[in-house]
Amino acid sequence: MSGPKPPRAVEGEDYYLEGGRVVFTEAYHLKRGYCCNSKCRHCPYREKAPADAISVVLPRLKLP
Repeated sequence: MSGPKPPRAVEGEDYYLEGGRVVFTEAYHLKRGYCCNSKCRHCPYREKAPADAISVVLPRLKLP
């Protein structure tokens, strides 16, 4: 089952590129209207992590 189609994103307003990855802005998330549960950096729908929480970023591996 698929959800509603997200709105067309505009670079610089709805997203920006960082290290070859697309980072959606809070404005885009609000336009979309729901949380996708992907732990997006600027998601206004999920709870913020406590200030003393540690964030670990692991590199992506290429699979053969």
